[in-house]
Amino acid sequence: MDRRKGSGSRDANGGLAEATASRLRFEDADEVAGEVGMEVEEGPAAPGEEVIGNDKTSADYYFDSYSHFGIHEEMLKDVVRTRSYQNVITQNNFLFKDKIVLDVGAGTGILSLFCAKAGAKHVYAIECSQMADMAKEIVKTNGFSEVITVIKGKVEEIELPVPKVDVIISEWMGYFLLFENMLDTVLFARDKWLADDGVVLPDKASLHLTAIEDAEYKEDKIEFWNNVYGFDMSCIKKQAMMEPLVDTVDQNQIVTNCQLLKTMDISKMSSGDASFTVPFKLVAERNDFIHALVAYFNVSFTKCHKLMGFSTGPRSKSTHWKQTVLYLEDVVTICEGETLSGSMTVANNKKNPRDIDITLKYAINGNRCKVSRTQHYKMR
Repeated sequence: MDRRKGSGSRDANGGLAEATASRLRFEDADEVAGEVGMEVEEGPAAPGEEVIGNDKTSADYYFDSYSHFGIHEEMLKDVVRTRSYQNVITQNNFLFKDKIVLDVGAGTGILSLFCAKAGAKHVYAIECSQMADMAKEIVKTNGFSEVITVIKGKVEEIELPVPKVDVIISEWMGYFLLFENMLDTVLFARDKWLADDGVVLPDKASLHLTAIEDAEYKEDKIEFWNNVYGFDMSCIKKQAMMEPLVDTVDQNQIVTNCQLLKTMDISKMSSGDASFTVPFKLVAERNDFIHALVAYFNVSFTKCHKLMGFSTGPRSKSTHWKQTVLYLEDVVTICEGETLSGSMTVANNKKNPRDIDITLKYAINGNRCKVSRTQHYKMR
């Protein structure tokens, strides 16, 4: 299962294209009830879940979205993502040979298949969406039914037939690393089922920040609302500024150094560690203008024979995660060696914890620009 929702993206011609379809759909309770010949009484939303019409929660919409094969096709065709996991598993058989493995958010079951092929004693693949039914068929077709058990349900609600597992593997990362909050589910599984000497894969993730020149696209996306066929629609501009853009950034746009914001140790961290405030200091590498800050993440598998992992940064091979662009209200004129400093606060949205609220404070006291501002962003 994967989390692929953003405010927008550029198409091949540089125009604004709709981002990957919204992931907020739900499993049809009536259809499930019909299968077992009984009525379904809808219960209250779980704490922290937003109710969206007809008593469906945001979590229901979220899980059902992964019933659609197109999302899984996009993930599987992301060579950086899928090959990285494949190489981690196949080149480090000692982590999987004769081990009990838990695949959290299994989707089509591709990671489970890799683990089974690497010699796992048994793999439990948990998938909450309707894709679980397809995963069962895929497992059977490929002859791994005796090794892989697909369990349909939420990690927080199911029970495993074993008390502990040796390995937990998951591709939980979302846009901006934390969007859609699947990390909490992995941590829940870790605390409940992972053996004392067990391994979580990946076990390290880090969030990074840089600054870019992006005058042309900011003009097209943000300033566009100032004059729409002769009409002032600038009220929408304020909303557009608050929505981070998921997009592929050209490395030539980068104006400053890239700074590490936050490192997470998935094997040790607590759920609350995914909400944080961190300082940053970006130093200009040339005279230029800054229109936006750009966030991206790296993932590491440190338990392998050799350190393995991948980056979603603008200087690395592109992935479906792309980068997350936060446009600034100011156009910052910066000279080589000058510093744009500030802090970033990241927290789960209180109504829908799968969404992210970001507060950015930045300031510069340069030769040609002096500004200090706080901006708020909402990743939905």
